[in-house]
Amino acid sequence: MEKKPSTNKTSLRGRQKDRTKQSDKDVIPAQAGIQKLGPRFAGLAKTRWRVALVLVAALLFPILDRNPYHIDVLVTAGIFIMLALGLNVIVGSAGILNLGYAALFAVGAYTYALLNIHGRVPFWIGLPLSAVSAAVFGMILAFPALRLTGDYIAIVTLGAGEIVRIILNNADRVTGGPNGLLGIDHPSFWVPRFDFGVRSEPYYYLNLILIVLAVAGLRRLELSRLGRAWNALREDELAASCMGINPVWAKLSAFGIGGFVAGIAGCVFAGKQGTISPDSFDFIVSVMIASMVVLGGMGNIGGVILGAFILSLLPELLRGFEIYRMLIFGVAMILIMLFRPQGLLGEIRHKGELAEREER
Repeated sequence: MEKKPSTNKTSLRGRQKDRTKQSDKDVIPAQAGIQKLGPRFAGLAKTRWRVALVLVAALLFPILDRNPYHIDVLVTAGIFIMLALGLNVIVGSAGILNLGYAALFAVGAYTYALLNIHGRVPFWIGLPLSAVSAAVFGMILAFPALRLTGDYIAIVTLGAGEIVRIILNNADRVTGGPNGLLGIDHPSFWVPRFDFGVRSEPYYYLNLILIVLAVAGLRRLELSRLGRAWNALREDELAASCMGINPVWAKLSAFGIGGFVAGIAGCVFAGKQGTISPDSFDFIVSVMIASMVVLGGMGNIGGVILGAFILSLLPELLRGFEIYRMLIFGVAMILIMLFRPQGLLGEIRHKGELAEREER
């Protein structure tokens, strides 16, 4: 009778030891998870610091460098950065090859030009109207391509871009034909009275604000349910539809948002130039914008900005080699695609896809 309590005590002690061991096992994965999250948060902090430094440098550049030519080149680069960000939604996120993106750019520019010349609509009202008109045109352009995939979509968008350019050239009474439209008002503020005119600094800061807003909005979309639907559509349209994703809506939304950004860039371009013509929206512009997206890294917003910045400045840097400029540009693109096919800052998913293709 005296030995029974001792057995109960030993059993209780055994249970307590088992519980402590189990609790230790539960704590270890949690600690491991925290340790794994540590580098991620550190990397996020480093990224934020880099972005902050880039923004500070961009804000101070016109103050440190008073050369109007340099600032004007950066204004042009800013317009191409916005265009590359918009095309990245269609090509990089949704995986739809668009070779007629200059048509959306033209719709935005001509919308503001026509509203301003015939209706005296100011720039700040024409900016959202140009963006909406280009978005609507992008969704209309997407309708013929809903049942197509791959190279067939590229041919359709290429044809649509050429159709728009031909219409702008031949509709003389509306668009001015090959001569284009003249006398477009520059942006201005009423209170205080300030006209942008032909100075480059106001357009530089306007582009900087619009790029920051576009990056913030597109980043939020990238992390949203719609962004994940675009990624699924890019990987496999059939699998995405089987998972409940509507491919029609995904394609229409990608073209619409890409057109929205292109319309903003077109309005800024028309307001800065004061005159536009169909020659500014030819097929070469579409190829250049697509090259910016591929060079920087499809699906990577930072890479797209870097690619657009490099390809915008490269012609100016090679202006002294005017005869061989396009030759150097072509050789550089070939070398980059050979040794860095995923782009300068290629997305991780694209790196995996390229590795799988090489193994096959």
